[in-house]
Amino acid sequence: MSKTISINAGSSTLKFQLFEMPSEEVIAKGVIERIGLKDSLVDIKYGDGQRLQETIQASNHEIAINYLLDQLLKLSIISDFSEITGVGHRVVAGGEYFKDSVVIDDDVMKKIDELADYAPLHNPAHLTGIKAFKKILPDITSVAVFDTSFHQTMPEKNYLYSIPYEWYEKYGARKYGAHGTSHRYVANRAAEMLGKPLEELKLVTLHLGAGASITAVMNGKSYDTSMGFTPLAGITMATRSGDVDASLVAWLEDKLEISSEEMIDILNHKSGLIGLSGVSADMRDLEKVMDENHRAKMARDIWINRVVRYVGQYVAEMNGADAIVFTAGVGENDIEIRQAIADGLSFFGVKIDPEKNNIRGEERDLTAAGSTTKALLIPTNEELMIARDVERFK
Repeated sequence: MSKTISINAGSSTLKFQLFEMPSEEVIAKGVIERIGLKDSLVDIKYGDGQRLQETIQASNHEIAINYLLDQLLKLSIISDFSEITGVGHRVVAGGEYFKDSVVIDDDVMKKIDELADYAPLHNPAHLTGIKAFKKILPDITSVAVFDTSFHQTMPEKNYLYSIPYEWYEKYGARKYGAHGTSHRYVANRAAEMLGKPLEELKLVTLHLGAGASITAVMNGKSYDTSMGFTPLAGITMATRSGDVDASLVAWLEDKLEISSEEMIDILNHKSGLIGLSGVSADMRDLEKVMDENHRAKMARDIWINRVVRYVGQYVAEMNGADAIVFTAGVGENDIEIRQAIADGLSFFGVKIDPEKNNIRGEERDLTAAGSTTKALLIPTNEELMIARDVERFK
């Protein structure tokens, strides 16, 4: 038995899970938030219900990782670093370099750095984490697992934009997608629940969180996905706009007298649910006030509309679907949202049982009697998917 640690570094967060492998037993898991800000928040769960919550000063990801590794020893989660034989790092942007997970060497790190323009808030943080682990644990198996690699199977007709082809050839201007590790995990789990080979199924996986994306999975591969060159494209999200007419963007830049950089920041951080509602980026907050606040209800309705629109598009593209799969924060926990989405897809034979749907955060087949398309609730587990990929290279 050996231990593998999965590292999921966001722009200001560090999530981890430590697994006993190959049994996949979770030994410890947690998160460090507000990295780079004053008073970073630590939450680590381990042992038999034990928990560490405290505030630290982590000005960067290297400090956060060093702190985490020290705590694994101090809390007696491990007795020595030699117990950890593998580490897997989630990396958002792999471009066209990486069609699968890879063992990390100097060339891989160089390419992750080159791709920072594709994910400027994430790839630099991932690279910092990779270097920090290599400094402390230089000899363990170190693997990069890319959000984009699952989507490298998309056909040209789905990943190319209708712009001059030379821009793709010279600059890699195309759709890359994101959340691939999550979509891959729930697609595989859906096949297990349905008792059929993944290669024989048509699925639409709905990763519905603050960041949200929808993927058409056909014959075991990503066929199309809603996020684009960056995670800004696709459906309405918590603070991201999703799809917007490019001409409108240019027109507004002129009207507002702002730069492209300022506009991209607004579309990423001040749009979506928060921009529409003026209330909150959190769906739960909108639902509390939507009966008396028109904009809150409007924002929620638009969010549901965009989800239904994309699912319908993908069902049409694949000429049918065996199941739709709900996952991530909203998808796993919002009973009313799942019902509303299913109601909007009844034409495609989607119908969920209200009694089965009365659940949060637990795996379940939600399908109602008479439905021709299955509806599944599957909590995502990107960290487990990362750990499994590390095992492939040990």
